[in-house]
Amino acid sequence: MNEKIFQVKGIIMEKELPKRKKLRLIEYDYSNNGYYFITICTKGKICVLCRGEQCSPENPKQFILTNIGKIVETSIINITKYYQNLEIVKYVIMPNHIHLIIISNKNGRTLFAPTTS
Repeated sequence: MNEKIFQVKGIIMEKELPKRKKLRLIEYDYSNNGYYFITICTKGKICVLCRGEQCSPENPKQFILTNIGKIVETSIINITKYYQNLEIVKYVIMPNHIHLIIISNKNGRTLFAPTTS
């Protein structure tokens, strides 16, 4: 096997993963209440969420979600059912990523904690 590649649980991985710049502020506590701007990209930045250049609810002529995009939108809408301390202010679904503006206003810990990946 090439020395730049190794295998974990049957998955072949590269030893040297790409270096990413740190996107978080070092001293900021992200568990604080406040407004947060979040971007989530699809794996490999593959365009699977919608058709059109900008798939925004404000542009209904260009807003054609794929089946995967419909699942994503339903999940966004349902976030507050599982995390009552969050409010979705605005969201935009793009072909290969989504943008969210959320408000975190919590009084304690949520009952549903996401699993770590």
